[in-house]
Amino acid sequence: MHLGVPELLLIFGIALLLFGPKKLGQLGKGLGEGIRNFKDGLGGGSKESADNASQPEPKPAASAAATGPTGETKTGAEEKK
Repeated sequence: MHLGVPELLLIFGIALLLFGPKKLGQLGKGLGEGIRNFKDGLGGGSKESADNASQPEPKPAASAAATGPTGETKTGAEEKK
């Protein structure tokens, strides 16, 4: 079964009458986000998610309590003293 242009226009027209233009736009946006999230979950996301994945995560700075007076990092046993 193949859907041609007239059939697709009829389906779109009925959906427009049922939901209205505002709600139909929200449904399309939600469907697109759902498909994008599904692709990201499978590992074949969009270019934007690939750009975010290639950037290294920043390393957290050592807290003042965990560093000594010279700036060297203390071990757990040294911190308790």
